[in-house]
Amino acid sequence: MNEPNPVIIFETLNAFQRTGALKAAIELKVFTVLGAGPLSAKSIATASDASERGMRILCDYLTVIGFLEKSVDQYSLTPTSAVFLDQKSPSYMGSVAGFIAAGAIMDTYRDVAGAVRKGGTLLPDGGSTNVDFELWVEFAKSMAPMMKPAAHFIADLVAEKHGDAPLRVLDIAAGHGLFGITIAERIAEAEIVAQDFERVLEVADQNAKLAGVHDRYTLLPGDAMSVAFGENYDFILLTNFLHHFGTDTCNTLLKKVRAALKPGGFVVTLDFIPDEDRVTPAVSATFALTMLMSTDQGDAYTFAEYERMFAAAGFRSNQQLDVPNSPSRLVLSCNG
Repeated sequence: MNEPNPVIIFETLNAFQRTGALKAAIELKVFTVLGAGPLSAKSIATASDASERGMRILCDYLTVIGFLEKSVDQYSLTPTSAVFLDQKSPSYMGSVAGFIAAGAIMDTYRDVAGAVRKGGTLLPDGGSTNVDFELWVEFAKSMAPMMKPAAHFIADLVAEKHGDAPLRVLDIAAGHGLFGITIAERIAEAEIVAQDFERVLEVADQNAKLAGVHDRYTLLPGDAMSVAFGENYDFILLTNFLHHFGTDTCNTLLKKVRAALKPGGFVVTLDFIPDEDRVTPAVSATFALTMLMSTDQGDAYTFAEYERMFAAAGFRSNQQLDVPNSPSRLVLSCNG
């Protein structure tokens, strides 16, 4: 039996310090400086244009929480920091701090009790579902590195189901565009239609140019709830999107999605999908709080809930898949 221990209370109330420290280290390029090898706080401070005292305290804190290792007065990278936080690494993902730790995001948690009382976000105009939500452009610019494993998994799945034959893919709420772009890179005759708000699509369009698939990349600006999707798509991507809405809105959208699919076509839904107990796995289960704080009706839906939504829209086949190297899960739904 676990004995009562107040440490978890102290650690949780101070958890904001972890966010601030990691964000500061990314901004000061601490992990990139250490990519060349172990250094003292003085050397790191010189390279980062910071004070020696401040850098020593920051690096000691980063060591305590697991991002650095320390031997005498020398700091070095952990394997995780070396792979994901050194800007010279091909798997660098420090940019995600620009969205996840943005001031506007952090501020939403100043009154969790108020959101719990209301049952939804305290942000104006529906929060993150608002067409003018200021952080969606930052999301598109920042979050692509975190999505790479899932994007490659989806592209491989599409290739497995469809082969290398020509196909049309609708990427709903495309954001950075990585999911559709990766399919276009994987399948030479894939044509991608990217739907999102106009300012967000500027980011996806630039990413398509950088990836060399711009000639097969079409933009569809507008609100997913009202814009005409077109028809005869082989695949429709719903990545990190349905969680923003209540089940009635999801049901309406899925009927619209099904109408845009070819018979036998597939919907690929990527999301944080908790187990039926709603408390495991931790990342997916706790994502429900993110939705409470940022939306009016959004949630972290279980697979059973997704099955009911897709069944209500006319889909008869749904399969849940775990995504390697990602906290996300995938639901593959067939229109037939």
